[in-house]
Amino acid sequence: MKLVVSDVDGTLVDKRKRLTPATIAAVADLREAGVAFTIISARPRSGMMPIADALALERPMGAFNGGTVFTRDGAILFQQRLAPDVARQVLDLARGVAVDTWVFADDQWHASDPQGAHTASERITSNQEPVAFTDLNGRAADKITFVSDDEPLLEDLTARMRAALGDLATIVQSQPYYLDVTAPVANKGDGVARLADAFGVALADTIAIGDQANDLAMFARAGRSIAMGQGPQAVRDAADAVTLANDQDGVAHAITHLILEQTP
Repeated sequence: MKLVVSDVDGTLVDKRKRLTPATIAAVADLREAGVAFTIISARPRSGMMPIADALALERPMGAFNGGTVFTRDGAILFQQRLAPDVARQVLDLARGVAVDTWVFADDQWHASDPQGAHTASERITSNQEPVAFTDLNGRAADKITFVSDDEPLLEDLTARMRAALGDLATIVQSQPYYLDVTAPVANKGDGVARLADAFGVALADTIAIGDQANDLAMFARAGRSIAMGQGPQAVRDAADAVTLANDQDGVAHAITHLILEQTP
């Protein structure tokens, strides 16, 4: 294996959104062994920069589930957004549904309720403050997220959006309480392929690590997949191996015992 691509939230960081010393050390061990490492996340670029800085990630990484591929110095290598007309359809389909709406566009996080549920956590995840959302005004969007702790409601909204939009967008839950809508190619399957190409590595020589439904697409494309121990059963069942939970240094465990000890 030549490249490890890791999800961030629920995977690389613990429940408090922190990189642990064990994880930082394991990534260093991976590099010393000659295996490249990068990250892919539903986060915006601003939210990935603290991770990139802490791990000194100089090579390409993927924001918005791979819809934006960029480097730590600010260079954007690839960017695909929701078309303005599709973004408008997405917002219209959620009109009247009891969800908070977050729109990520032009490097800003727009929130229908800047003090709503999960905004405190998203301040850390996005590494920025929300601004009040009024209207897209014909702009493209990197990601639209609908937020609710009512899981059946989000599942119903997911089904309705998929039926209405088809292949015009990627519609998937990144957490039980987040429904993310991104551009068609802004999914982790295409994202991991894009990152492997940027590193000059075959997908067959790539390992993907993740914990949620939006990681299944990269599990299906990467040469090998590792699920986090606390992830949903369906995600664990889809992986080639399962590591410990993110609050138990699961990525460090995976690197040490499931990758380095098994990589010649």
